Amino acid sequence: MEHRRLGLCVFLFLMFELHDVHGDLSYSIQEEMKRESVIGNIAKDLGFEVGILSIRKARIKTVGSERRYCDISLRSGDLIVSERIDREEQCGEKPSCVLKFELLLESPLELHRVSLQIQDINDNAPSFPTDIIKLEISESADKGARYRVDAAHDEDVGQNGVQSYTLQRNNHFLLNIQTTSAGNKYGELILDKELDREEQQDIKLLLTALDGGSPQRSGTVIINVIVLDANDNAPVFSQAVYEASLPENAVLKTHVITVSATDADEGVNGNVAYGFSRISEKSRKLFSLDRQTGEIFVAGDVDFEEGSTYEMFVQAKDSYGLSSDTKVMISITDVNDNSPVISLLSLTNPVPENVSPGTEVGIINVEDIDSEQNRKVRCFIQENVPFKLIPSIKNYYSLVTTDKLDRELMPHYNITITAIDEGSPPLSSFKTVQVSIADVNDNPPVFEEQSYNAYVSENNKPGHRLCSVKAHDPDWRQNGTVIYSLLPGVLNGAPVSSYLSVNGDSGVIQSVRSFDYEHFRSFKVYVMARDNGSPPLSSNVTVSVFITDVNDNTPQILYPSPEGNSFMTELVPKAAQGGSLVSKVIAVDGDSGQNAWLSYHIIKSTDPGLFKIDLHSGEIRTQRDISDSDNMKQNILVAVKDNGQPSLSATCSMFLLISDNLAEVPELKDMAYEDSSSQLTSYLIIALVSVSTFFLTFIIIILGLRFCRRRKPRLLFDGAVAIPSSYLPPNYADVDGTGTLRSTYNYDAYLTTGSRTSDFKFVTSYNDNTLPTDQTLRKNPTDFEEVFGDLDVSPEVGILAKQIVIPHVCFH
Repeated sequence: MEHRRLGLCVFLFLMFELHDVHGDLSYSIQEEMKRESVIGNIAKDLGFEVGILSIRKARIKTVGSERRYCDISLRSGDLIVSERIDREEQCGEKPSCVLKFELLLESPLELHRVSLQIQDINDNAPSFPTDIIKLEISESADKGARYRVDAAHDEDVGQNGVQSYTLQRNNHFLLNIQTTSAGNKYGELILDKELDREEQQDIKLLLTALDGGSPQRSGTVIINVIVLDANDNAPVFSQAVYEASLPENAVLKTHVITVSATDADEGVNGNVAYGFSRISEKSRKLFSLDRQTGEIFVAGDVDFEEGSTYEMFVQAKDSYGLSSDTKVMISITDVNDNSPVISLLSLTNPVPENVSPGTEVGIINVEDIDSEQNRKVRCFIQENVPFKLIPSIKNYYSLVTTDKLDRELMPHYNITITAIDEGSPPLSSFKTVQVSIADVNDNPPVFEEQSYNAYVSENNKPGHRLCSVKAHDPDWRQNGTVIYSLLPGVLNGAPVSSYLSVNGDSGVIQSVRSFDYEHFRSFKVYVMARDNGSPPLSSNVTVSVFITDVNDNTPQILYPSPEGNSFMTELVPKAAQGGSLVSKVIAVDGDSGQNAWLSYHIIKSTDPGLFKIDLHSGEIRTQRDISDSDNMKQNILVAVKDNGQPSLSATCSMFLLISDNLAEVPELKDMAYEDSSSQLTSYLIIALVSVSTFFLTFIIIILGLRFCRRRKPRLLFDGAVAIPSSYLPPNYADVDGTGTLRSTYNYDAYLTTGSRTSDFKFVTSYNDNTLPTDQTLRKNPTDFEEVFGDLDVSPEVGILAKQIVIPHVCFH
């Protein structure tokens, strides 16, 4: 029945109060509530949406204790009981028992203080120090004598504590209830009828202590009254209250205080013994009392954080049971024996590398359970990390960034947090927090070279490897994966992709087609390196491709025509001296470099000792003076070779006629075409007759030119035949010193246009220093007599000679 009444009481008193003190929350709850019992709705009381608590990671922390007596339901916002709360265990005999909590919310950091008033319920019955109280009273005691009885102790407080006592009905004693200055009630036995030891020497009384709770609880003790002979003085303490101060962590057997009581009686009646009349179980484990001396010693581990004050009552009793009590108050002083405790409440990990300075990435709590100066804490982190601690609310700190982060320079940080209290000596603690940096695609690929050059020989095979490009991206995983590609473009009217290809993974560049050095010699393409980030980053690099020449072009002879096409005949005066320039072989080569270096060689000659050819220029000169014994018809076979490996060559024939008499010109037909001399002679006679018809006209023109003297006199043999620039193939370079056409000599060639007819074309030269004036015949069309005055020629040949003023004759 008593248990049912207790349950009904708990149900009726399950209520709470809510009031706001400077923005804080305060609740009231009875002790011993079941787990998951609802204390109040924090979300509603703070005006929050229920979902906000979950988003902001709301949590409850007990101030000054590691135990979690309360918790918060993120689903409903209710403050619930998570662990049994015993008011007596938490607050002892304190009239008010308040547990303090902190409600912590993140993003942004917000702190609310929550006070929980623990209301006492009547869950403890009064109890006496002993089961039997021995009380020795002299039979000589007067009526009305008072005898104090050990008070009952109830761990509950207030109305639930001891409120009254009842004494079993008897013939000798009445009960009188007294109240101390501290509000504690105790009983006094009042002798209502004198004792007679002879009549009854042992009286047993039942004393009941009652509390004021509902349901009411009680405790009993048997008082054994032993009737003695006269002992009329009880021990008296020297102080009503004894106070002592003891530092925590005092060693065992440390002397705390000595209580002292005296008895006015003599002999056995004056002997005093000490004992605890009222002491809590916690105090009994920490302190011991010497029954003979009254000294109190340390008997257990004294910890200021477990309790700062202890109250106990010491009884002094003489040999016959007369006693008196005194109160002993022991205060515990704090010693700096607790290091600060660092708790990591929240941490964003990993942290993106692109967060701005000042971003909060974690919340740190630092607690020191010591008191006063010993609990003041300084908290900081080591230098050389881009983080710092900013004091936030009370003993909370925000871990924020101080500088830009770069994962490529530092992928993670080990942050050592140091907390030092201000005790003496100070105590410290450390906590290492590892913060990883998350990669962001903030680095484009970077090529190893600013530009790349690739060299490839012409006539290469498709798929030939030209070079390899390489780009590095310091980002992580897909952000650092590089893919290569060619940028679109056009080369010679065709897309770049038709010339080259690049491997997207390796960066190897290969040819798609075969290249021709004579078509184009170099070109540029652009390769892009792109990463796989989002969004992707890229960079470009220039790749210059140089096509190197291969000796794949045979020298081409421009003058005279190559062997097999036609032949050229040139006149050499008999007066030509050694070293005179008589002709020139002109050749070009479509290759370049040493592949186009041409050399000229006479491989066959009618008179090997008469003519020589310059190795590099192709100029044909006389090696000695021409004599009458030399054959008038000279045939020279010239080979033109390039400098490639292997060397390529071409040949041509040069026909020279040594003669000062133009009457011998018709015989040239025999030198070239001996098998058709009769036909050629007929053509020549017809040509001479036609020329004679206009002889007079030419004489007039020549005389007019003489008087005008528009042109300066020129040498008769001033060089070999010149080829107009328009005749040259477009791909032949005019390279000085390479064996191809040289710019030193400029020739204008006027060749025949008919087929196997004796049409003559004028041939001029612009080199005035080929032969000295005194070593050659003059080429002045107005001085006919100077040119042909000493020649014995026929009239027909003379007419022809006056018309052909340049002795370079071409026959087709």
